[in-house]
Amino acid sequence: MLRAAQLALSVPGSPVLEVKDTGGGPDGAAQAARDAIADGAKMILGPLTSTETAQVAPIARRAGVPVLAFTNDQAQSQPGVWTLGITPGQQVRRLVGYARETGHLPLAALLPDDDFGKAMAEELNRIASAEGQQPPFLRMAGPGAVNIDAAVTDLAGTATGPDQPLPFGSILLGATGADLKVYAQAFDDAHIDRSKVQILGPALWIDPASGSSAMVGGWFAAPDPDARRDLIRDYSAKYKESPPPRADLASDAASIARVLSGQGRVNAAGLTQPAGFTGVDGWFALMPDGLVRRSLAVFRVDRLRAVKISDAPPGPGATAAPPGG
Repeated sequence: MLRAAQLALSVPGSPVLEVKDTGGGPDGAAQAARDAIADGAKMILGPLTSTETAQVAPIARRAGVPVLAFTNDQAQSQPGVWTLGITPGQQVRRLVGYARETGHLPLAALLPDDDFGKAMAEELNRIASAEGQQPPFLRMAGPGAVNIDAAVTDLAGTATGPDQPLPFGSILLGATGADLKVYAQAFDDAHIDRSKVQILGPALWIDPASGSSAMVGGWFAAPDPDARRDLIRDYSAKYKESPPPRADLASDAASIARVLSGQGRVNAAGLTQPAGFTGVDGWFALMPDGLVRRSLAVFRVDRLRAVKISDAPPGPGATAAPPGG
């Protein structure tokens, strides 16, 4: 991540990048933020984790220093603090939109009873509330067959009869790993025909190691890997190896700092410009409340690899200078 940030700031006229070690913990992150602000920092890139961000945020906000954190915990978003990681909420919003476009609503959700699943559930309820709709059918399920079977049985009970289809066009799952095979078997046992209801899942399904092969035909939303080509080329040329996915966030954060510094707009107005930014993983925009809107592609799980079925929508207007490069 440091290498990617340094690469983004290697353009002449870029601001100076001062590196502060957080020690990998919240207390160290808080001290690093104090030191950075004392040294005159105009923007903080990082920290990496949710707990570190929670400690850095009040320090930076009091000083009026914006934070581009690398966590994907949307709960840490607030005015002046943006979380650049790909959040569960961003994935849900894109999937719901695509399900609507393709006639696969209404939607039911069977989600893991953990922070990730709760974040997905919160976004589903937020969307329903904003659109004046009733909350979706939603069950939180712990891991393992007993919990998953109970959630699927509840879902199957929404059908009007034993031979009737579910009253849903799609089912959102948040599961990965061995639990996906359990869900597949539970659907079969409950006579839920996956050819008649679309299965949706998390961006983690892009990795075959996620167990996504148990849900062949399922859809998920994620950044388009093709968007990373320039970073892969430039990073590999300089460092003789490919950049890991987290390098994308550091590159984008540093590129935003470079672009806005050159414009003399390292402030809330510059960061939240409506045109947004074209980053390593595609278009995104920083909202005044700290949320980040992202343009994601939609993929279908195939037996060998994920297949893109819908391009990431373009951002509204293209007036912002791309941060990459």
